Amino acid sequence: MQKKLNCDNIIESKDSIFNFLGVEEKEILLRNHLCASFKKGDIIYKEGDKPSGLVCLSVGKVKVFKEGVGGREQIVRMARPVNFIGYRALFADESYNSSAVAIEDCTICILDKESLLRVMRNNGELGIRMTKYLAQELGFSTMRTVSLTQKHIRGRLAESLLFLSDTYGFEDDGTTLRVYLSREDLASLSNMTTSNAIRTLSTFAIEEVIGLEGRKIKLLDLHRLLKISEMG
Repeated sequence: MQKKLNCDNIIESKDSIFNFLGVEEKEILLRNHLCASFKKGDIIYKEGDKPSGLVCLSVGKVKVFKEGVGGREQIVRMARPVNFIGYRALFADESYNSSAVAIEDCTICILDKESLLRVMRNNGELGIRMTKYLAQELGFSTMRTVSLTQKHIRGRLAESLLFLSDTYGFEDDGTTLRVYLSREDLASLSNMTTSNAIRTLSTFAIEEVIGLEGRKIKLLDLHRLLKISEMG
């Protein structure tokens, strides 16, 4: 791993959970971190690995997935800067129960575990903010679990497209999702087979709810997409 790539946004960004810390506390974290660059498709950590610190995404996009029966992937999280990944294993003092892969070139920052815990012990507000973050993530995961098991195919795919728009936003045209997933990844995110994902995307395109250009997906009618998701 390389030291001191440009990972300062992990601490200083307005969206960072650490941006309110004092100068000395920030220095503790910045002095005790490692940064690494990953190419698209590179594994950031694998299921069974032991975490050495808090993995933070500085630049790029990452998918976190769990292998199921027959090696089939189930995407459980999509990360954007300045999200954390792998935090459950870190705070539970366990090995990772999922794997993380870069879906585009990215920069990862790993905050040393003992340094992070030291700051948390001395700053109760950071502990409160971290607890709130984890609680929000748990709530989102619970809702996704219910949706992916109870909604029909159309509802699941519509929800996934809306989730991607909330997570990554749109290109300058205001309709093209700012993330380009393979059909396999989109199916994995929606808990369906690739053939079903392709077929349902085509149906949405015929209905002019979305537009398709290779891996580019345009959300043309957000209102109808939301209604499809809500109807399940």
